[in-house]
Amino acid sequence: MYITGLGTAVPEQQYRQEEGWAALQQAPQFSGLTTRSHTILRKVLTGANGIATRHLALDQLSDAFALDPDTLHARFARHAPELATTAATRALAAAGTAPAEIDALIISTCTGYLCPGLTSYVGERLGLRPDALGLDLVGQGCGAALPNLRTGEALLAGGRARRVLSVCVEVCSAAMYLDDDPGVLISACLFGDGAGAAVLAPEPGPGPGRRVEWRQAASRVAPADRELLRFEQRRGMLRNLLSPAVPAAAARHAGALLEETLAAAGLRQGDIATWIWHAGGREVLLALQARLNLTAEDTRWSAAVLRDFGNISSPCVYFALVGALAGGAPPGNWWLGSFGAGFSCHGALLRVE
Repeated sequence: MYITGLGTAVPEQQYRQEEGWAALQQAPQFSGLTTRSHTILRKVLTGANGIATRHLALDQLSDAFALDPDTLHARFARHAPELATTAATRALAAAGTAPAEIDALIISTCTGYLCPGLTSYVGERLGLRPDALGLDLVGQGCGAALPNLRTGEALLAGGRARRVLSVCVEVCSAAMYLDDDPGVLISACLFGDGAGAAVLAPEPGPGPGRRVEWRQAASRVAPADRELLRFEQRRGMLRNLLSPAVPAAAARHAGALLEETLAAAGLRQGDIATWIWHAGGREVLLALQARLNLTAEDTRWSAAVLRDFGNISSPCVYFALVGALAGGAPPGNWWLGSFGAGFSCHGALLRVE
């Protein structure tokens, strides 16, 4: 399988972390939080946490604190199709592929729910054929991109499709929650909105761009760590559970998966020329560096996404891959890794020329 085109999209509104702290102090919920919570919020939003700005689907920052189920759902229903369509349109253009050539559309999200799913709305906006297969994948959290791409790989390998459009979109501002739980507070300061898309085909694209071949992929799930990172429903809204143990767990599972996959491919870690990781947070990237003996230079593509967009959840790896390809990352074997709710961990070996 080849990734013949990539595209990303974010809301137009971009906010500095310091702006978030200023707006939060004016929010009606702020006075109801404890002094300890105020300290956590100030530290995360004004300290050196690897994030400078986030793009949020808000007309103004004060809209972030309209926390009721109907408002949050309306935000997702409006912005998720828009962002997904924009990213997909850019991926199609990069691949030189017409919408009529797409045989299947796969969309992953965890920050909202529509029925019919996002594939109905995005397929209509793109002008896909009415017989194109639409698959809506939900509940896989930040790690969803790779299961999405592996589903596309299966459709291509099985001869069920010649061109697949893979999309991940998250409107994290539609899954906002505030209370005195540290994990909930950190989540509110960490996540941004965006979408990523890729066109998948059984042969390289005809264009002059870099060739990205999907060679091999693997996944592992650790239910014993499920409570470290997941959504729950409370008062009709999504509430993110985020444990301080997540960075260490992510590094542990990602390291084990990497070792297994490299061994199966007859490769060593030193054979990896470029690393593309889910930008889960500064502490996650530091834990990966420590576990795998990587440097800040190795994780720079993910760190750049985190700096400019925050943790965009499932689309993160599309953003990092776009950055690495455009930024002249060295050719050879690339590792693409994601992880998230479950606790799940996914990885793929790419060959980039």
